[in-house]
Parts: sequence; C-alpha cells; structure tokens
Amino acid sequence: MFRNCEMQTEKGKNMKIFGLKAGLAAATFAGALCASGPANADALPTPAMAGPLAANASPYSLDLPDWLGDAGGKIYVGGAVTGLAFWQSNPQLDALGDNASLIDLDNGQVFIQKTDGWLQFFAQVGAYSFPTVGTAYTKSTATEPASFGYVPVAYLKLQGQGDMSAWSLEGGKLPTLIGDEYPFTYQNMNIERGLLWNVEPVVSRGVQLNYSNGPLNASLSWNDGFYGNNFNWLSGLISYGFNSGADVLAFSAGGNLGGHNGSLLNQGNVFDLIYTHISGPWVISPYVQYITTPAVPGAISSEVWGGALLVTYSFDDNWKLAGRAEYESSNGLGVLNAPDILGYGPGSNAWSFTLTPTYQWKQFFGRLDVSYVSVGSGSTELFGATDTNTNQVRLMFETGILL
Repeated sequence: MFRNCEMQTEKGKNMKIFGLKAGLAAATFAGALCASGPANADALPTPAMAGPLAANASPYSLDLPDWLGDAGGKIYVGGAVTGLAFWQSNPQLDALGDNASLIDLDNGQVFIQKTDGWLQFFAQVGAYSFPTVGTAYTKSTATEPASFGYVPVAYLKLQGQGDMSAWSLEGGKLPTLIGDEYPFTYQNMNIERGLLWNVEPVVSRGVQLNYSNGPLNASLSWNDGFYGNNFNWLSGLISYGFNSGADVLAFSAGGNLGGHNGSLLNQGNVFDLIYTHISGPWVISPYVQYITTPAVPGAISSEVWGGALLVTYSFDDNWKLAGRAEYESSNGLGVLNAPDILGYGPGSNAWSFTLTPTYQWKQFFGRLDVSYVSVGSGSTELFGATDTNTNQVRLMFETGILL
C-alpha cells in the first residue's frame, strides 16, 4: 500500500509473539482507492487509508502566521481512537498476553501534519498494537516499548516547487515502501495484518527521495531496514497506473548493503510485486513476495515465497466487505538447519483466510474479523499451550472514531 495518496514506510521484527511487520507499497492500492471513493476525495494523504475505512475529510486545521511566507500554510490535527475485543481457539498461553479472549485499546493516536508549501511534516503520536493472524496478540501498553515508541512515524519533508514539483525529499521515521498492507489497523482492509506482512519491514529510520509524474511514482530510501539501528539498507518502489488509474502495477524491494544489522531478516533481501485493479465497487489486489536471507553460523541460507489476494467490495457508502487469502512457505519442509523465518519452525509453511465486514457512519465505525490460519504438518512451532495444534480461528471486533 502506500502514501500516494502518499508513500509510506515502516518496520518489522520477525517475532512470532509480536508479529511486528508491515509494509506499504507506495503507489499501489491505496492510491487507487483514493481515486475511486468519494468519501476519501478530500481526505489528507497521511495516514494512507487502503479502505474500506475512510479518513476524516475535514480534520481540525490551524493557519500559520503570514510572516512565514512560503514556509507557512495550514497545520492539520487528526487522530484515531479505537478499541478491540477478540476470541481465539488454541491460544499460546505461554506467550505474553495471548489469552483465549481479550479487550484492548488498540489505537489512541494523534496526527499532526503540514501538507502545503516547500516545508512539510507529519507526526503520529500515541498508543497502538499490531494484531496479526497466526501470532500472539500483544496489548498496546506493551507494544510501544518493544517496537517504535510512542512516536512511531515522524518525518520532515522538503517538497519541490515550480519545475521541481515532481520531486520531494523526506527524512525521519518512515513507513516502509515494501508490501501491500499498512502498519495500523484502521489503515487496512482487515483488522489483522497477514502472514506476508509479518516478514516485511514496518517502520524504518532514514531518508527517502520521491518522484511523482502522472501515472508514474518512484521512491528510493536509505534506511535501517527492520528498525535495525544501522543505516545499511536500500529500499525502493516504482509503480505505474494504467486505464486512468483503474489498474496499478508496483514493484518494491529492499536489502542489506553489507554488514550485520540485528535479525536475520535484516541481513537479507525482500521483493514484492503488487497489482491492483478497481472496477466499480470492487478493489482487487494480488501480490507475490520473495525473501532471501544469508547463511549464518549453524544455519544455511534461506528463501521465503508468499502470495496473497486482497479484495474489497462496497455495497454502499456505509457497508463494505473485505477478504484476504494468503500462503507463505520457507525453504519447503524438512530442510536441515534452515532458520525459523516464519515463526512456525525451520522450513515451515502456513496459509490463512480472513473476512471483514465493515460499517462506517461519518467518522464512527465498527467491523468484524473472522480469520483462520493453518500451519503445515511439517512445522514444529504450532498453536495451543503445548504447540501441537495446526490451526487457529480468531474472531475480532473493532470500533472507534477517526478524528
């Protein structure tokens, strides 16, 4: 997904307990959605909204003083306050907070941004969690210190003017260019992020150069990958829109330029190819994922292949239905000394299906996730208190307001 409605960037950790991973493929799916839905027409470009939820089209704004000249303009203030409740089968009771049922404030955030003039910025402040299929849920109070802190995304942007208006440069804590799902629940089709999201970056610290000219969008970023604190990653995204934006093809990639950078995933490479098609009430977005990681002492090099299909159907301005199906495999089954990339044991595989009906009235919304995850029989890290169950069903309800 992305931020164009604006390009985004984020971090991830390959942790089965936290399920931290997300990506956004810059001008893909969200961009197409912004063009297709009247409810989104006047909304601010950040945070990007993939649908079916629509951002507040008229957030609070404050005029900066005239003496700032071209550096002035408006500051916009918005936010998201959401809560969730869930029930799941086969909880991993040994994992922190992974109970059979739970209630949590999954988002309590404020957005502060300036989107005009040559000097722009965005800051996202507050609490959040990352519910992800097939992983133990971590409450928002424990997520921030284990991930990106209480300011998960914040960057300064220099926007070109005149003949340079197609170019921009930004730096700070950026959402990732990689993947077809965003970090936070309200940004995505489904409440929970998917299996492919869980092995992609989410937020990275670095700088990013953007180019946008009609149907062509491109970004190049030097960053710390999976929030590894070493600036040895290069990631990029290029997308092109066809048929007046009804079809968008995007390719994103990122990888380690050399040197140790934390987790095994942070030392590897990730590639995503994403296609998005919009037709009337339908948004259809399939994508494929390929990941390589290097050999380390005691473990061979590894590969991960994945594929996903994300679909949204709009019944009317209030009711939407989203679905996601995906499959992920690491080095096939039974590979000796393969690293545990997916979190279900060396050489594991898994598939999932998620269905999400959504109702939104103005800035208020409610939606339900029904998800099913099945882990391959050759996998060793399974579900339940004894790690012996190969599947998990989860029912999750989320409600809140987008300010």
